[in-house]
Amino acid sequence: MKLNLFYAALLSPALLYLSACGNDASDSSGANRTPPQAEDGHDDHEDGSDEEHESHDEADGDDHEGHEEGGGHTEHEGEGGDHVELTAEEAEAAGIRTGRAQTGAVSGQLELPAEIRFDADRVARVSPQVEGTVAQLYAGEGDIVKAGATLARLTSRELAGLKADYLNALSAERLAQAELEREENLWEQKITAEADLQSARAAFAAANAGREAAENRLHAIGIGHGTLDKLNEAADGSLAQAYVTAPLAGEVIQRSVSLGETVSAGGAPIFVIIDDSVVWADIAVYKEDLGKVSEGQTVTFQQEDGRVLAEGTISNVLPVINEASRTATARVIVDNAEHRLKPGQFVTARIDTGEGRPVVRVPSDAIVSVEDRMSVFVPTDDGFEPREVRTGDSARGYTEIISGLEADEAFVAEGAFTLKAQLEKDAFGDGHAH
Repeated sequence: MKLNLFYAALLSPALLYLSACGNDASDSSGANRTPPQAEDGHDDHEDGSDEEHESHDEADGDDHEGHEEGGGHTEHEGEGGDHVELTAEEAEAAGIRTGRAQTGAVSGQLELPAEIRFDADRVARVSPQVEGTVAQLYAGEGDIVKAGATLARLTSRELAGLKADYLNALSAERLAQAELEREENLWEQKITAEADLQSARAAFAAANAGREAAENRLHAIGIGHGTLDKLNEAADGSLAQAYVTAPLAGEVIQRSVSLGETVSAGGAPIFVIIDDSVVWADIAVYKEDLGKVSEGQTVTFQQEDGRVLAEGTISNVLPVINEASRTATARVIVDNAEHRLKPGQFVTARIDTGEGRPVVRVPSDAIVSVEDRMSVFVPTDDGFEPREVRTGDSARGYTEIISGLEADEAFVAEGAFTLKAQLEKDAFGDGHAH
């Protein structure tokens, strides 16, 4: 019994301690236990947080997609419009050939406008030398005439008067000469006085001067000795006949009179004749190009379609600059025996300014305009892309490359226009304007 009490005394504190711990645990559990309403609010909060998180994720996704789309568009803009994808087989089938830029001479050439003009020494503006009425016409516009050919016949009272004056002066001279010979014969026989001899000599001198004056007036209007020698034998009415003749061989390009029309000496020309077997080509040289142009340089004249019309050399460079056009004139005397050049025609003059310096050059057809920039196509790993270049002189099918392409660098020598067309087609399909 005492032993049982002893054990009870020992166990009592332990039981009290365990009981207290149990109460503490229960209170703690109750404090931490959330009421049902509070738990529902917490659940709502958790659901809202999840929705916000999902919304945030969707927004992030949308932003990410937009970023990817924007990034893809930027990448497309960077390469889509400036690249043509072609395999080697496709390029060969399309006729695209590559080559390497070479160093060579591009002879300096100037391309300037020129106008074909008449050779001033081969143009005749024919006017009558006496006043008269047109009685007959022998030539019209478009006729080819020889030098000395008769163009028209006039009836001229003025000419008739001049011829009559000549005949009178000739008669007076002959009479005075006969009187002088008679006086000299009498003087030798000591029959006449010296005063009579001197008077006869003076009369003859005056008559001679009068005849020469009348003759010179006829010479001034084109009457030669052959006509004068036959005047005494001329038929009635023929003294009034005046003839207009061609001073040079050529083509009549203008006739401005009709039958019965009255014309006057020194008036407007009634015929214009040209000889266009030789013409002038006047080249308009801009002042910045004057230092490149000199006498003796070779010039080729071409039509707009590139057909060569003639060649020649610069005969002189006129030392005057036109105030209106601010250009000087370089003149070429061109042989035009085939009449391919027409006075008044405008042509292109290509002046060879000498041997060109060594430069990087490519065929002119290899250069195309891409987005308003002169470019050549260069090969890439999967196709071709345009590269902007700066060009210089062009001659004989080659163009100088100042920058943008180095010597021995690969480029598209044939088929550049095909690639440009494909580039524009791709750009149009992508909605980009090139």
